[in-house]
Amino acid sequence: MTFQLHPRLEQDCIAIGRFELCRLLMMNDSQYPWFILVPERADLQEIYQLNKAERELLTEESSYLAENMAALYKADKMNIAAIGNKVPQLHIHHIVRYQVDKAWPAPVWGKFDAVPYTERQIADNLTRIKAQLGM
Repeated sequence: MTFQLHPRLEQDCIAIGRFELCRLLMMNDSQYPWFILVPERADLQEIYQLNKAERELLTEESSYLAENMAALYKADKMNIAAIGNKVPQLHIHHIVRYQVDKAWPAPVWGKFDAVPYTERQIADNLTRIKAQLGM
């Protein structure tokens, strides 16, 4: 079976690029710099379903993303989680958090309706993110 991005992720996110294992997405919610890694393997729901080498690669890609997004956006904290209750496809959230963001210190899920980025904000963010990540 071939990899297909879950329709909800396709709808809610902006594609940024790819790492060796994962597709990199940005959640279309301007309230938080919010990124999602999706391993490009078919029929995955859990991290343990990856083989050992893929789990190690996922950890490397996740750490690289978190470190670089924390630096780029001057994060107070990075929230990293694989929840998957609404979207069963394995995906890992990387959310830049600030002590002054409107959901702090609670999780961001279900707190407020998304505020989509403008086209200009999307273009500016993609340029900055790709430069930071060397994409």
